Amino acid sequence: MDAPTPVAERPGTAPGIAPVTANGEPTSLLGLDRAEIAARLVDLGEPRRRAGLRAKQLWHWIYHHGARDFSVMTSLNKPLRDALTATFTLARPAVLQEQRSVDGTRKWLLGLADGNAVESVFIPEEDRGALCLSSQVGCTLTCRFCHTGTQRLVRNLDAREIVSQFLVARDSYGEWPSPAGQRLLSNVVMMGMGEPLFNFAAVSKALKIVMDAEGLALSRRRITLSTAGVVPMMERCGAELGVGLAVSLHAVSDAVRDELVPLNKKYPLAALLEACRRYPGASNARRITFEYVMLKGINDSPADAKALVKLIAGIPAKVNLIPFNAWPGAPYACSEPASIRRFAELVNNAGYSAPVRAPRGRDILAACGQLKTDSAKPRRSAPEAAAVPA
Repeated sequence: MDAPTPVAERPGTAPGIAPVTANGEPTSLLGLDRAEIAARLVDLGEPRRRAGLRAKQLWHWIYHHGARDFSVMTSLNKPLRDALTATFTLARPAVLQEQRSVDGTRKWLLGLADGNAVESVFIPEEDRGALCLSSQVGCTLTCRFCHTGTQRLVRNLDAREIVSQFLVARDSYGEWPSPAGQRLLSNVVMMGMGEPLFNFAAVSKALKIVMDAEGLALSRRRITLSTAGVVPMMERCGAELGVGLAVSLHAVSDAVRDELVPLNKKYPLAALLEACRRYPGASNARRITFEYVMLKGINDSPADAKALVKLIAGIPAKVNLIPFNAWPGAPYACSEPASIRRFAELVNNAGYSAPVRAPRGRDILAACGQLKTDSAKPRRSAPEAAAVPA
């Protein structure tokens, strides 16, 4: 029979464990994989032969039951629960603001430990819905039609901060334990603030936690990652994660896309479309989604629609037509409804599904391309700037 779990005389000070982060916050177990959790338990004094089992139990409590307090984890002995409580945290980011749209869309402004903030959005349907997660505070890119693009990159989110957005939404809807069948939070889209493929390590780690069958248990078929076209990372994303791919296309010529999506100057259309053709797992049952924002007089002509069909020829794909969602100071206007209908008709007649996305959450700036926070990267003082090597 195993001896009782030994714990440090002063829990939280065992070798290898920092009881608090650089921000003075307790160390979080959220965002760690099972092996990392097991290693933390060994540092805490748990015998190696039991650390894997204990990590599995913790995982189940955190991601199946949504536990926020170690004291409720009754399958763990009390000395271990006390040591965990003294050393670690399962706290979510603070909800600084929650807004609800007239159409049922909800947007959360989440405060991070370093004082920055990020937004996530839930878009409900009748019996399901999509949770839109952010991968960065601000954005690496400067797409001209996107409000987030006017907020320069502050920093990447870590896996804990990405997963925590999902946990906050689950808390809000009370979907704990993880439902085995129908659930309201049925889909995840990495379409919030930031370019996911410029933060792939953290995004990949977070999505693997979301997909884990013993926790949040969301199928990879219910997850879509959106990219502006980081060509070198696209194949790796498909091979490593196997999630759906959405590509922010928005133009059918390099000249126009260079203006709308400046990343196109580095990875032009020919390279981007070739990467789409090579995307692992793409098929008629698993189509690539091309996102196309409808901008009046910029990319919405019948000629543009016909060029789009030629551009994506041979790719298992559908096209999401997105009426432009305005924001203060936006340099574009939304295409006229008649122009959008004609564009959709031409693409549909060519054999590609081209639904027009119904705008959701516009009244709370939660619609596609409208997310932005007040977080900004601190400016270095003159002495600090001088000390940084060129």
